[in-house]
Amino acid sequence: MFFIRQLPTQARQFTASSLRLKHTLPPLPYAYNALEPYINEDIMTTHHSKHHATYVNGLNAAEESYVKAQSANDVKSLIALQPALKFNGGGHINHTLFWKNLTPESGKTKPTGALADQINKDFGSFDTLKTKLNTATAGIQGSGWGWLGYNKEAKRLEIATTANQDPLTHLVPLLGIDIWEHAFYLQYKNVKPDYLNAIWNVMNLEEAGQRFDAAQ
Repeated sequence: MFFIRQLPTQARQFTASSLRLKHTLPPLPYAYNALEPYINEDIMTTHHSKHHATYVNGLNAAEESYVKAQSANDVKSLIALQPALKFNGGGHINHTLFWKNLTPESGKTKPTGALADQINKDFGSFDTLKTKLNTATAGIQGSGWGWLGYNKEAKRLEIATTANQDPLTHLVPLLGIDIWEHAFYLQYKNVKPDYLNAIWNVMNLEEAGQRFDAAQ
């Protein structure tokens, strides 16, 4: 199992010496303090430069070990490496999407166009969507992610949750909310609802709309 082809181009770097793609930490599209007061600079700095960087390093290490095990036809090691690939690969995929989910530009935090129409069709209103997604995300026991995704077969928006760093695979991810403690605890302590309410002030619905359009 490899995550190389699933990851965004800006998160890759070709290394001729190893003849493989090495994953790199993508830069934030805004400053660490740009989302204040809703998500403070300390959280963003630690979340991006420490936590996301750890997933990138873990994924590179796991893939390197996988290549060695594959060359040695070491099936037991290949199987044993699957959890590390899933956890670190999922963490990299999820966070790369998450940074783009957020924006300091208030004009991008409301749905427009086709996405707005689909939200009204499937949820009745944007406020209802926010309430339902926040409720589902707050209900995650332990760490995980809350998602707004698009079901291409059913042609409807759906809310989903995933545990730990599992990526969303059965829906096209439009928005993801990180509910790991490192995403909010420094500012909101254990009061998840305050964090979940605040994040909508910096949620990039323009980006979500572009993903929705591309999924049609």
